[in-house]
Amino acid sequence: MSWKDLVCLCLIVIGIVLFLHGSNYYNVLTGWAGVYLILAGFFAEIVLKIWESLRKEGG
Repeated sequence: MSWKDLVCLCLIVIGIVLFLHGSNYYNVLTGWAGVYLILAGFFAEIVLKIWESLRKEGG
């Protein structure tokens, strides 16, 4: 597992924690920040996998 995968995983875990914190204390901004961090982690992982596969084909 590379450091890029670990960063994406940490974003997803922090997003889950923020979402759960926001939903427990009825804090809208914290909850939505968690949702956006979860989505950002998933999309970053997908983009990095696509980027690596294109880089291997071209080089």
